[in-house]
Amino acid sequence: MDAYARARSLVDAAHSADPARAADGRAAELVYGERVEAWIVRLLPEAPAHLRLAARCQHLERWLVPRASFPVGKPAYLAWRRSLYTKQAERARALLLEAGVSPDEAAEVATWVSKTDLKKNAGSQALEDAACLVFLENEIHTFAAQHADYPRDKFIEILRKTWRKMSPAAQSAALGLALPPVIAALVREALG
Repeated sequence: MDAYARARSLVDAAHSADPARAADGRAAELVYGERVEAWIVRLLPEAPAHLRLAARCQHLERWLVPRASFPVGKPAYLAWRRSLYTKQAERARALLLEAGVSPDEAAEVATWVSKTDLKKNAGSQALEDAACLVFLENEIHTFAAQHADYPRDKFIEILRKTWRKMSPAAQSAALGLALPPVIAALVREALG
């Protein structure tokens, strides 16, 4: 087994410890990592192995730092997310090094997972694109149901922020998604 395969096994084992389960009974974060990697491959068919590993490292052990461990409010939410980016990046680097991935590639994966230099770093942007597409394709309807108390304008703003995070290629891919009619209408309104 090569270093990339060992790293994939270590990352997937870490994801498998997620207590939350997807509809198919597997660990939710394992399914999420697979979805992010699938989008990387769709957007960048020639993606290097370590970028695919970085995609699998999205949300790595995120359940260990629940949102409720930070106070309520936007500043605390942003602090929570920044702390996750740092923890996930360092955990990804450690697992890749343990598997025998080169220090340079493990460091690059950590940079991408930490979302360093979005819009400037192609790997960081690729992961952001994939994560946004997973959100739009697989998660937005659940998110909307969990936040049914949000006014329509808040959903529109969330969609606009999501759209601004994506590259033109990812935006084009998003326009091709088969979204539920209510969500598609919100997207059209956000882009209009």
